[in-house]
Amino acid sequence: MISPSDLLHLPYTRDLTEAGIVYALRSLPYTYNRMGGSPYDRLRRMVAGVAVELAFRRYLSERNIPFDVKGATPFTDPDRYYVSLGGRRCDIKSFLISYREQITEIKRNPQAVLNAPALVPSDQNAAEGHSDNDLYLFAFLSGLIAASQEDLKKAIGAGQAHYLVHAMPDSWARPSAWTPLGTLVVKSEAEEGITLEFGGQMEGREMRPLEVEMPPHTRVEIQNEFFSLAYVHAKMPLGARVGIRCASRSDLHLIGALEWGNIWVYGMDLLLAGFLTREEFNRKAKPVPQGTRVFQYEKTRTKNLAVPVSDLKPLSELVERVKEFDQ
Repeated sequence: MISPSDLLHLPYTRDLTEAGIVYALRSLPYTYNRMGGSPYDRLRRMVAGVAVELAFRRYLSERNIPFDVKGATPFTDPDRYYVSLGGRRCDIKSFLISYREQITEIKRNPQAVLNAPALVPSDQNAAEGHSDNDLYLFAFLSGLIAASQEDLKKAIGAGQAHYLVHAMPDSWARPSAWTPLGTLVVKSEAEEGITLEFGGQMEGREMRPLEVEMPPHTRVEIQNEFFSLAYVHAKMPLGARVGIRCASRSDLHLIGALEWGNIWVYGMDLLLAGFLTREEFNRKAKPVPQGTRVFQYEKTRTKNLAVPVSDLKPLSELVERVKEFDQ
């Protein structure tokens, strides 16, 4: 059992979001939207998850707590990116809390977190390659997002950071034929020059960014070595369409002025709640059906198992046990 005093607050810094964005974009061709919804919601969840992982690693390093990073960072299998404590896999389940009312509630009354469920998707828990000695660690990241056009405008007006991405459809990001895209012809209908970044995979499936200056109303031929195109990034909101044509495949993709997602996560407070071994979690957990309203979500998009956060073990105990794991 844990109490509010056991909750561990970690500082949140801008570089955590930046690192999360880099990872999320590189992982884009290999991930699927298992929870449904907008691809930009999924990218923001990935950004938040990686940010929490890196903040935890920073916490361990600053306190000289020994740990390893296993499988970092195989973008062909991003779920295998994890911290190992005493030889035990530490699987961090993080939840992005972005509603202002909930953020205020957590700040005013940390007991709200203790009353929340510690969720693990059922399919992840049952996946091969896990051990009963694995550790489930649960974290809550309070952070705003600027997903709507109105919120994005306010964020930019206030001098806040943003990161606009257009996720390409599967026919571009995961083409059935692994052959060169060849020359891309791109045209912007904007009245001013813009800079775009194209992110795609090379023949060996490594991701590469390519920055292109786009004059207004001018076709630009992009010479590249892409075999896929996963995303396009714009530094500022665009008031006009962008067209991308792949000559070798006779494929034209139009990006409307409103078809961009801001994946920046404005992190505020990071709470590490507690942990359980996988065996302990499975012994205590109860099923949560898909579509259930919980503290973290208006409705869950997949089947979960859950233990009350209050039933977790404090992280102070985990730190003490790290030395025991090594024996």
